[in-house]
Amino acid sequence: MYDKMAKRWRELNGKNNWEGLLDPLDPDLRLNIIRYGELCQAAYDGFNSEKKSPFAGSCMYSRSDFFEKVQLNPNIYQITKFVYATSSMNVPEAFIFKSFSREAWSKESNWIGYVAVATDEGKRVLGRRDVLVAWRGTIRAIEWVDDLDFTKVSTKQILGPIDDGSDPMVHKGWLSIYTSTDEKSKYNKISVRQQVLTEIGRLVDEHENDELSITITGHSLGGCLATLNAIDIVSNHLNKTNHSCSATSEHLKKTNRFCSHICPVTAIVFASPKVGDSAFKDLFTSMPNLHLLRVRNAPDLIPNYPFIGYTEIGEELLVDTGKSPYLKSPGNIGTWHNLEGYLHGVAGFQGKKGGFKLVVDRDIALCNKSMDALKDEYPVPAEWRTLWNKGMVKDANGHWKLVDHEDDDEWIN
Repeated sequence: MYDKMAKRWRELNGKNNWEGLLDPLDPDLRLNIIRYGELCQAAYDGFNSEKKSPFAGSCMYSRSDFFEKVQLNPNIYQITKFVYATSSMNVPEAFIFKSFSREAWSKESNWIGYVAVATDEGKRVLGRRDVLVAWRGTIRAIEWVDDLDFTKVSTKQILGPIDDGSDPMVHKGWLSIYTSTDEKSKYNKISVRQQVLTEIGRLVDEHENDELSITITGHSLGGCLATLNAIDIVSNHLNKTNHSCSATSEHLKKTNRFCSHICPVTAIVFASPKVGDSAFKDLFTSMPNLHLLRVRNAPDLIPNYPFIGYTEIGEELLVDTGKSPYLKSPGNIGTWHNLEGYLHGVAGFQGKKGGFKLVVDRDIALCNKSMDALKDEYPVPAEWRTLWNKGMVKDANGHWKLVDHEDDDEWIN
């Protein structure tokens, strides 16, 4: 099965914009989407959301054992960098999660995802050396939507002037989180944008002799950041390997990189709100080697936002968890938007004219990992995923202490 997927990786990552693969959903594409969805879900599972912890808003695990701790195969990807975000404008609390502790690890920044690269074993499984960026979304489900300012701003800050003279506009809040710095935080003296782009450039150069791809995934807010990140990478030519070749000085001046191989950039996003206006869509669509697949759950309201002045981009895969016989009906705004619910939908939805049948062996218990979505007839507690004793550990003196964070040598001085 995976050998076949490895041979089809370009098609599955959107070479032909998923033409003929979405309805009915191609079996290999179904598995590919779930793979990247689970890598995105890992950014939720590793996030410390206990506000009484000094490490609220950080990652609970180190890079070295992250995938093992979130119960994914640790041999396919290696995390090379954790990335951190802040915002220079006021955003809802769900975006930047803050600790109650006076000894908080950071009062300005949040861990928001990671950059990883396929291992040698992963390269064999995937069919190429994949550079992965996973963006976490908001922790508190939906309340932030009504508090959000939907003002648009120019993309010149990240994409520069556009050749045709247009001025694509994107959501001010998404761009602020992507580009903001804060001198008070050692984690955001440079923006999350610069953290990610620098690491991608390093990995592309390091693996220049491999067949490469760049895949970006995100859910909710993370889907918006993934969209900005994808077009940013291609617009600034970071998907070009650093081989020497004959090229005009004008070309070298434009790219600041030697030209030889160009690797495709694919964004697979879940439950993403809209990011920009029609000019942004036109620019995104015109970019070579750039593809985006939006996975949307029919009852989920969040992808409709913002309602006015924004346009959907990329190709859409529509699923409908309302047709699942395993989930409570009708559900609620939280269960409709939840990423594990989305992946359940991908695993079982049979297209617009079909019903729902789990054709992927994906445990329905995952639907209750952070929600109460399963019907009560199933013996699965609601919101069952939590640290043992919520991270409280009894020490040698018989005292209980909160131990919910592993130091990562990236930030050890």
